[in-house]
Amino acid sequence: MSKFEKSKVMPRYVAIAALLTLAGLAIIARAGYIMVAQKDYWLAVAASQKQVNNIKIEKPTRGNIFSCDGQLMASSIPIYKIFIDFQPDKRKGMPRDTADVNRLDSIWAADIDSLSIGLAEIFPSRTAAQFKEHLLAGKNKVNKDGSLGSRHWPIWSRRIDYNTYQEVKQLPILSLSAGKGGFHCEEYNTYRNHPFGSLASRTLGGIMEVSDSAYFGLELSYDSLLRGTEGIAHKQKIRNKVMTIIDTPAESGADIVTTIDVTMQDIVERALTEELKKPTVHGELGVAILMEVQTGDIKAIANLMRGEDGEYYEWQNHAISHVCEPGSVFKVASMLVALDDGVIDTSYVIHTGNGILGMHGRPMKDHNWRNGGYGDINAARTLEVSSNIGVSYVIDKFYGANPEKYVEGLYRIGIHDSLPIPLNGYVPPKIRMPQKDKRGKSYVNWSKTALPWMSIGYETQIAPINTVTLYNAIANNGRMMSPRFVKQVMKDGKVIREIPPIVMREQIAKPKTIKTMQTVLRHVVSQGLGRKAGSRSFQVAGKTGTAQVADEHGGYHSGTTRYWLSFCGYFPADNPRYTCIVCIKKTGLPASGGGMSGVAFHHIAEGVMAQNLKVRVEDARDSTSILVPEVKHGDVNAANYVLSQLGINAQGEWDGMERTGLPAWGKAVREKNNIHVTTMKFDDDQMPDVSGMGASDALFLLEEQGLKVRLHGRGLVRKQSIAAGTPLKPGMACNLYLE
Repeated sequence: MSKFEKSKVMPRYVAIAALLTLAGLAIIARAGYIMVAQKDYWLAVAASQKQVNNIKIEKPTRGNIFSCDGQLMASSIPIYKIFIDFQPDKRKGMPRDTADVNRLDSIWAADIDSLSIGLAEIFPSRTAAQFKEHLLAGKNKVNKDGSLGSRHWPIWSRRIDYNTYQEVKQLPILSLSAGKGGFHCEEYNTYRNHPFGSLASRTLGGIMEVSDSAYFGLELSYDSLLRGTEGIAHKQKIRNKVMTIIDTPAESGADIVTTIDVTMQDIVERALTEELKKPTVHGELGVAILMEVQTGDIKAIANLMRGEDGEYYEWQNHAISHVCEPGSVFKVASMLVALDDGVIDTSYVIHTGNGILGMHGRPMKDHNWRNGGYGDINAARTLEVSSNIGVSYVIDKFYGANPEKYVEGLYRIGIHDSLPIPLNGYVPPKIRMPQKDKRGKSYVNWSKTALPWMSIGYETQIAPINTVTLYNAIANNGRMMSPRFVKQVMKDGKVIREIPPIVMREQIAKPKTIKTMQTVLRHVVSQGLGRKAGSRSFQVAGKTGTAQVADEHGGYHSGTTRYWLSFCGYFPADNPRYTCIVCIKKTGLPASGGGMSGVAFHHIAEGVMAQNLKVRVEDARDSTSILVPEVKHGDVNAANYVLSQLGINAQGEWDGMERTGLPAWGKAVREKNNIHVTTMKFDDDQMPDVSGMGASDALFLLEEQGLKVRLHGRGLVRKQSIAAGTPLKPGMACNLYLE
């Protein structure tokens, strides 16, 4: 270790200490100078630092709404309200400089006409002259402090989008900085953009521009999640520059993932619109709901009303709010109660007679009463042909003395349930329970005709969403699912909440009863009044409904008859995936639930199921199957060559039949990846069977046998004039018929 040399190190320490001491003395001297000599200057700087609008609310960005497959259905984009300050050079408490005033006046005099023309081109609803008059009114406005020119004059009364805002910024005067031209804006982040236009607009909801608050649909139901949390900021003026200081940052809203499928929604709206627009329909109102059987997910929901221009718009969510007498689709509920209580089975015979039956002093009619009615039919056929007499007779006969039991049955199967729907405006069903008077002897406000007419869909008030929920339970083997509109809540791309399907009732009726009703509903479509709702590609089950509805005064006989047409069912019937209801309100005849609502249902079902078809041949191939070609009659050598080129092993058995010049004819037998070829042995003196052969092969074989062959037609041999096995003689003629 080297020895410490004091004579060399100490001078260095002394030098460093001296430098640090001098630096410290300099800092102290500078601080003293600022505190004493520059005191007035820094006090003036401190006085110039002010807070402007001390508290400023920072608006958060509203969350997005997605479809079930992640497509953006509603999002927030910035919009602007534009203003102009006619005194941009004015300082608070200070008079305006004359030179600045003259400069601005000269700019306005030179450019106001071109500015007005530009604004009129961007906003064509107002002329250039009107814009000029409006701008001059703001420029000549006298403020409370006596100054001339508004500080916050609106250029346009409504909010504009970003692209329009950028156009306005390019105009004369407005292209100058805010301190020179006075152009400024207010930015809002709550404007909702819908990439798919009006698709499912009533369900998605809307935002009021004036108050920036949601007022219907999912926007309102999930407003607390979508809107986010407001932030706090303040503006502080430092010297001549105003800066925004964020105290508490705004927190953007969460996103919600709906159950809506964009493609299915489009299919449903198109099918419903097309049916409503038909001259024979000319519907006033149309409703369609598509529900997934297993989960209760609402894949599509449409509510269309005819406007004065003849087009259809979504103005109200009638699917959840339009409670009315459902008509014959309600007969399924009535018969389900009767079957589940065991008072009848499907073989129970009902005497409908000539289509008119007196019910406690009132005539009950079937739709075909003018043609003589249905006579004697069983309970299953009653639903197939939608017999009013059949259903009302059963319910009146077995529940007339105890109507409470029938209504309790309706409650039991869930048709009366109030659904937990996350949309404002839902109206629960109204199915009244018979009430006896205090003495318990007679019913209050209950006539003898109430029960039979209730059984066929009158004297009840039910929204379409409740009807489709019941049918969905039947399709789901008795398990009733609550309609689900939203399945996830997301934040920053991550799922923060799952909204699972809700089971309302594990079993609405006995399994045997459900199976029976499923069979009956299939027959309604295959051999009943619901044929037009069916499909050639898959099975459909469902029920038609045609009900006369009350007019605006609550009457049924005002001279103009109005109808509520419906079809509710599910598909494919053998393995249900979707339940759908289509309702149409129209005035006058013709009116048919099966022939109108059923047709729209048919198009919806076909369109939805078509989505499952594979677009490419490669996608359509079943990876689990073994693709082995089937070998027709022909030359085995040629067949072997082709099969070998395809990489398929073919084994031939000649059965001792090899002859020079005579091909061996065989058939293929599939054995996994191999083709096992066996030949068909021919006798030289007997007629061979050449059916299925091509013309050249058959001709070669028969001429080798010494036959004269005549060909008729083209294609493969379908018929031969000499039967196979017939003894042959030289010179025989044989006719071959090809197709």
